[in-house]
Amino acid sequence: MNMLNIKINGQDVSVPAGTTILEAAKSINVHIPTLCYLKDINEIGACRMCLVEIKGGRSLVAACVYPCSEGMEVFTNTPVVRETRKAILELILSNHNRECTTCDRSGVCELQQVSEDLGVREIRYMPNKEEVHTIDALSPSVVRDPSKCILCGRCISVCRDVQGLGALGATNRGFKKAVEPPFEMTLNDVNCINCGQCIINCPVGALKEKDDTARVWEALADPTKHVLVHSAPSVRAGLGEAFGLPVGSLVSGKLAASLRRLGFDRVFDTNFAADLCIMEEGTELIGRVTGGGKLPMITSCSPGWIKYCEMYYPDLLDHLSSCKSPQGMMGAILKSHYAQSQGLDPKDVFVVSIMPCTAKKFEVLRPELSQNGLPDNDVSITSRELARMIKEAGIDFLTLPDEEFDEYYGDYTGAATIFGATGGVMEAAARTAVEVITGKEAENIDYEGVRGVEGIKSADIKAGDLTIKVMVAHGGSNIRKVMDDLRAGKLDDVHFIELMACPGGCVNGGGQPIVSAQDKMNVDIRVERAKALYHEDKDVLGLRKSHENPSIKKLYDEFLEKPNSHKAHELLHTTYTARPKINNK
Repeated sequence: MNMLNIKINGQDVSVPAGTTILEAAKSINVHIPTLCYLKDINEIGACRMCLVEIKGGRSLVAACVYPCSEGMEVFTNTPVVRETRKAILELILSNHNRECTTCDRSGVCELQQVSEDLGVREIRYMPNKEEVHTIDALSPSVVRDPSKCILCGRCISVCRDVQGLGALGATNRGFKKAVEPPFEMTLNDVNCINCGQCIINCPVGALKEKDDTARVWEALADPTKHVLVHSAPSVRAGLGEAFGLPVGSLVSGKLAASLRRLGFDRVFDTNFAADLCIMEEGTELIGRVTGGGKLPMITSCSPGWIKYCEMYYPDLLDHLSSCKSPQGMMGAILKSHYAQSQGLDPKDVFVVSIMPCTAKKFEVLRPELSQNGLPDNDVSITSRELARMIKEAGIDFLTLPDEEFDEYYGDYTGAATIFGATGGVMEAAARTAVEVITGKEAENIDYEGVRGVEGIKSADIKAGDLTIKVMVAHGGSNIRKVMDDLRAGKLDDVHFIELMACPGGCVNGGGQPIVSAQDKMNVDIRVERAKALYHEDKDVLGLRKSHENPSIKKLYDEFLEKPNSHKAHELLHTTYTARPKINNK
């Protein structure tokens, strides 16, 4: 490897050829501010906050894109650098809606942090535009506030390059430049899959989730409602970050305790339905493999991926598993079996789901996910919304004792927990499918070949004499590669494919706590949050296979009869519909 020797603020640094000044400075813990930079995604030098001085250079250069060269001497803290950065920042702030005290991103806003770091106490410039901005709030998942946009381009790059969509783009030039959907449409009218990746990568509050906490507070205060809550696997691996814990802290016990103190009548776990999903999906897969059904079968747990398929690959919808997502299954069971067992009218049962995902807000509105005119789930809120509710209620999250979820619908195995990581659904399904097919207990149930954050993975899973060929992909651009190959007939030998819309899976969902771009340079949040789930699976829980969950067995014995039964299909399975990429007004 060709190494270069440079100096940064007088300190000798040796870095590989091709390293940028920003990366070199990071390697010796010299902080250079950024606003537009996203590693490997948005490296365009647009915001100019990372300007540095090079000895002998004619002008300041953007550290995020400027490569190091042998003998280069860099200065990151000279008077001209500091004053230039502050001037640029004041210009950005002069056109920014500075309602910081009421902004969702207050305290986790990168613009706010850079302003604090650079010591900006006044703004010397007047706004250069006076347009009235209209908030785009028609999407059930994502709210767009143009008055807070700083034109960094992060959302454009993430949506276009990572998710393969392009629901957002740059329009106009100069003072009229804007970031918005095409054709003056709203996010609800274009090819948005509601994934929220734009939200978690926006440095400010220009993009946020649709806040549904008022509906939850209203239900909790209504004495006629029996309010149930269930939380997804990934929430326990991310929620703690909203209270200052390190990335990837496992907070299952405090999560259950906090929900109980908010006043829910019962506190359940979506993991129960993840185990149930494996029973249904695994049985469906075995039926297709042994009975000549449509292959490869593709998972249906990710609502962002489902909408993606309905828009871009409607001709391949028959490859999807007919299973509802765990969120859908949980709501359906709570409004049927639970309501019946408690002598409750389903109309009086109000179900709240806590999800790492903004697309789940879209999913709860799907008419197919309902029974007798009642939605399976009444409202879905994100990890961030739950954190705000906990703080609003005055609950000291960090001092809460660890508590268990309520029994039966709060019982789960490790297979359910790993649903939150890319490859987790596949691994959970394999643990059950292999033992059902062979009739024997598997010697090894850790399927390492489907783990990790590589964009597309393939593996062969042995089940006796049968070899099950599987694939895993996450992130829209990787999904597109897989689906294009499927459409071209290149995957005819594959049996099962897991697809997740969000890069890294649900642990990196659009509703998870915000981690700044600077912090993401230090840690891969997808990896660290996934580690928490694998830890709970292997080291905390006693049972690691969905078919070993005693409450799932009981549910089939007393209510559903068997996996893929007529009753199970009525409650736990669904259909899909082709939909246009652009809704004509």
